[in-house]
Amino acid sequence: MKYTTEIVINLPREEVIKKLDSPENMKHWQRGLIKYEILKGTPGKEGAQMKLEYKMGKRDMVLTETILKNKFPEEFHATYDAKGVHNIQQNYFTELENGKTKWISKSEFQFAGFGMKLMGFLMPGAFKKQSLKYLTDFKNFAEKGTSVSEES
Repeated sequence: MKYTTEIVINLPREEVIKKLDSPENMKHWQRGLIKYEILKGTPGKEGAQMKLEYKMGKRDMVLTETILKNKFPEEFHATYDAKGVHNIQQNYFTELENGKTKWISKSEFQFAGFGMKLMGFLMPGAFKKQSLKYLTDFKNFAEKGTSVSEES
């Protein structure tokens, strides 16, 4: 399953990247993030891996992020692996007029196992909606300082 989401952030690209490229900021725009842990490599560099732990309602989820390409401020690509799911993310950041930034995120999900394949087939909109929610939460954090970690 492949799709693209995008959002315009009312900040210059350098400011967007500075806020995005900080693991400490992830809790402010990634709902359910409990903790992260560097597994190998230099954080932010190609080949680096990080474990991300989330609490989604009553469900716990663990992802492993592997950085494929870090060419900030223009682009950032990574994979995210969880049980039954391999997610490839390609992110592009374009400077717009009036100090704005367009973030284009290309997502590809590859599913293993019947259950995950069925979920991907029956609920593709849920995946796109979740991706757009992350972009929107980041926009609100970057522009207004609104943090999802302060919500109950």
